[in-house]
Amino acid sequence: SSSPPSPLWVLPEELLLLICSYLDAQALGRLGQVCRRLRFLSSRDLLWRRIARGCLNSGFTQLGTDLEAGIPVKERVKVSQNWRHGRCQRETVLKWKCKQVAPFSCFVFLMPWMELDREYLYLSQAENIQAYRLCLDGTGLQRHPQAIFSGHQEDVCRFVLVNSHIVSGGGDGNIVLHKIHGSYSFKFSAHEQEVNCVDFQGGLIVSGSRDRTAKVWSLSAGRVGQCLHTVQTEDRVWSIAISPLLSSFVTGTACCGHTSPLRIWDLESGQLLTCLGTDFHRGAGVLDVFYETPSLLLSCGYDTYIRYWDIRTSTRKCVQEWEEPHDSALYCIRSDKNHMIASGSSYYGVVRLWDKRQTRCLQSFHLSSPTSSPVYCLRFSTTHLYAALASALHVLDFTAP
Repeated sequence: SSSPPSPLWVLPEELLLLICSYLDAQALGRLGQVCRRLRFLSSRDLLWRRIARGCLNSGFTQLGTDLEAGIPVKERVKVSQNWRHGRCQRETVLKWKCKQVAPFSCFVFLMPWMELDREYLYLSQAENIQAYRLCLDGTGLQRHPQAIFSGHQEDVCRFVLVNSHIVSGGGDGNIVLHKIHGSYSFKFSAHEQEVNCVDFQGGLIVSGSRDRTAKVWSLSAGRVGQCLHTVQTEDRVWSIAISPLLSSFVTGTACCGHTSPLRIWDLESGQLLTCLGTDFHRGAGVLDVFYETPSLLLSCGYDTYIRYWDIRTSTRKCVQEWEEPHDSALYCIRSDKNHMIASGSSYYGVVRLWDKRQTRCLQSFHLSSPTSSPVYCLRFSTTHLYAALASALHVLDFTAP
């Protein structure tokens, strides 16, 4: 006669899940090797969510919001270990030639910018923005663009992708708005010099320029392209971002004067709200800014530091900072809105991964050798990191190992 079932297996599933919730990732993995029922039980997202929130780039924010719903949490935890240990496959997926300014003159390198969604990677190359479809099997991206968005007479400096719209600023001083799924586009003259940076949220565009101004533009019906405010920054504006609350925006400037290069302005009135920091050295310009939440902000730039600001606690001093080990300017920054930061530096295409809970760099990847190129922009998903250098797009695949 067969032996009676173990008392453990006759427990309700709710109790079994409660018991399993005390296990770590290694124990859950071993439990799944016992039998089919436990393999199914131990793979439930409910059990892995707690573990994933403590991992790097697993798709969960600090508040627990799941940004990658639909992808099994257990699989994301596995890939997260590859991010932590730097295990990945590297590939140069696109290359482009440098640009000749005029006949018999010198060549200049492009300064590409990127945005990423679930289906496409959008990459600026000279005057155009090209959309490359991501491969469904996760192997990278298709080498030929599916769409090209044009409208600038000079190079695109930066652009943003929001709600199926692309808003770009160019060296021609213009801002161009494209609707991705359709032929609609709109262009207007915005600044007297290059539009170095733009952001777009809640029907408003903010732009910053070499002409030492930041401007707020309306996109509401009947007022498209109307300037609502002009902010005299008294310094070249390199980076800009609208707060998630849509009440203010931050500018990062060149720090050539006596004011802080990081300032927050009221979006409705254009008035200065606050300056961040008090101890910036001349020339310590802010090249990139990134809002994690309405009160948490990351910045980086020429002074080689990543700074983490919590405007609820202090505007005079950041709550954390990390120094680039090789004393290189930091051109771009991004975070998973939880524990991981990725940065791109000015020499030899160095991409670094940082864990906010540690003081030192976690992993480094040199993508440009022996010639040197800055990492002008980087974006990542839970599986891949894309880095745009002067003449090539590199991808790091963290699912491969």
